[in-house]
Amino acid sequence: METNKEKTRYSDEELQEFKEIIMKKLEEARNGLKELTEAYTTQNENDTNDTSPSFKILEEGSQVLSKEENGQLAARQRKFIRDLENALIRIENKSYGICRETGKLISKDRLRSVPHATLSIEAKLNQNK
Repeated sequence: METNKEKTRYSDEELQEFKEIIMKKLEEARNGLKELTEAYTTQNENDTNDTSPSFKILEEGSQVLSKEENGQLAARQRKFIRDLENALIRIENKSYGICRETGKLISKDRLRSVPHATLSIEAKLNQNK
């Protein structure tokens, strides 16, 4: 059997395993994005019109901050979804799992934990130096 150093790409069976992992993560990410989007686009159902003006200002400030935070989280989630979708394209092209820096295969363990990875651990560590 070939070792990772000798292989130039993952087999179709291996790619199918990664595709299933990515599809599951993609579904979870899309659901998460939907929840985040709903959270920052839905108005607060607990209306503060009948409370004191100072409380209303604090409440509105809190809502703005929360909307900003949710907006940032949603942006991150959209990027994650895009990265996963790009990984699916690489699977279709049979170029999935190949490090864009070294050209070597990224370890299966890394791809199972970070299925949208485009760098091997070695390349990632060198990037941070």
